[in-house]
Amino acid sequence: MRDTRESRLLLVLLVAIAFALITVDIRGGEDSPVDGARQAAAAVFGPVEDGVSAAVNPVGNAVSAIRDSGERHDRLARLEQENAALKAKLGSDDRSRSRLKQLDKMLKVAGEGQYGIKGAQVIAIGAAQGFSWTITIDAGANDGLQRDMTVLNGDGLVGRVTTVGPNTATVLLANDPDFTVGTRMEASDELGFASGQGDRPLRVELLNGKAEVKKGDRLVTFGSQADKPFVPGVPVGVVSRVDPSGGGLTRTLYVTPYVGFSKLDVVGVVVQAPKKDPRDTVLPAKPKPKPTPTVTVTVTPGAEVQDGGGQQQQGDTQDQPLAGGLQPRADDLYQYEQDQ
Repeated sequence: MRDTRESRLLLVLLVAIAFALITVDIRGGEDSPVDGARQAAAAVFGPVEDGVSAAVNPVGNAVSAIRDSGERHDRLARLEQENAALKAKLGSDDRSRSRLKQLDKMLKVAGEGQYGIKGAQVIAIGAAQGFSWTITIDAGANDGLQRDMTVLNGDGLVGRVTTVGPNTATVLLANDPDFTVGTRMEASDELGFASGQGDRPLRVELLNGKAEVKKGDRLVTFGSQADKPFVPGVPVGVVSRVDPSGGGLTRTLYVTPYVGFSKLDVVGVVVQAPKKDPRDTVLPAKPKPKPTPTVTVTVTPGAEVQDGGGQQQQGDTQDQPLAGGLQPRADDLYQYEQDQ
């Protein structure tokens, strides 16, 4: 359409009519005279709008989905990072608490035995230098470690140092088949030698073949000359089995070690031996014995009691023994006399 005077006049007229209709519609409120025209227009153009919307909405939804998916992916990635950091922190806190507990227990053992120790952490475990059961610790010559030093933890004897590097050392564990340590029985002082058997209990040969030993007896290290490789008094384990004495020169025991060799973490190397033998002071407190259940027999006056021949007896049971040789208690007799 050309921009002529007539077209401009028509445009102004249409705008004026539109404003007039808007004014009439607003003033009319719910009874607006143009309401009918609006409904008619909605009836005509409504299906057209729905069709256009149905055609356009998938495109809009796709665009929104792409935008939202990017935001959702970023949010999920951020949450995953936060969860991973939280899990790592919780795991680190749990491990730190566990190590602190192990360290406190080990320091208590060192204090009771008057051992001067250098704390270390296990950094590797496995066979080394021809031995089957060894660990590597993160302390070495720079920390004052030497070959043939005793290694312990909060439970008892771990092993002995075999090789030393500048910053690491190898420890032969007490359950290795090539490991041997002199032992002493608690209280009885019977001497012997304990040898490792892998994941089985330690085998101990007592020098006295007639020694009186029972299950539950405990052993500590006897100690070596000049305290190398073993200092005295370190807890070794508990007797779990005693072989019958065959009249030989020695007696064989099997001892469950205090230390769990498959779960070592914090250990201590004894760099200074005690001035005197701690004897049995480092051993843990013995568990309290479980109370033995007792059976109480209540005597009922006039009750029938069977004798050994199966005959029933009735009447005064005050001076008669009960079946099976049981005797009434004194308080039962007293109660019986009171009832009479």
